[in-house]
Amino acid sequence: MESNKIDFENSLGPWMGKTVKITEYHLHKAFKEQGLDLTKEQMIVLKKLHDKDGLNQNELAFLVLRDKSSLARLLRKMEQKGYISRSQCKDDKRCNNVFLTQLGKEVFIKTKPIIKKLITTIEKGITKEEKTIIINLLKRIQSNLGEQSQTL
Repeated sequence: MESNKIDFENSLGPWMGKTVKITEYHLHKAFKEQGLDLTKEQMIVLKKLHDKDGLNQNELAFLVLRDKSSLARLLRKMEQKGYISRSQCKDDKRCNNVFLTQLGKEVFIKTKPIIKKLITTIEKGITKEEKTIIINLLKRIQSNLGEQSQTL
C-alpha cells in the first residue's frame, strides 16, 4: 500500500525557505544597525537601478521577479523615502522610468559592506567547489520550478 506521508524534514523546500528567512533576518538586522531604513526588496531595486539606471517599471518588475502592482507599491515607498524618482516614459505615457536619486545612490553604496559581510558569513567553511555545486543545484531547482534566475 502506497503511503501519503510527506517527509518534510528531508525535502529541499523547507530547508531553502528557512535559509532564506534566516538570511533576510540578518540582512534586515544589519541594515537597521547601520541606520538604513531599507528592506531586502528595496535593496534589490537599488542594485538593479545601480546596474542600469532609468529602467522602465515593466523591465524592473521582470528583473526583480515582482508583479506590476506590488512593484508599484514598493516604488511608491522608495519614492517617499527619497531613494528613487519616476518620470513618464517619452514614448508610452502609461509607463514610468525609474531613476536613483543621490540619496538612493548613497544608500546603495552603504549596503555594499553589509552585503559583503553577510556573504562572508554565509560562505564560511564552504569551499569554492561546494559553492559551485550549491549554485548549480539551486539553478536546477529554479529551472524545475520554471522561474527566472534573475537575482542579485
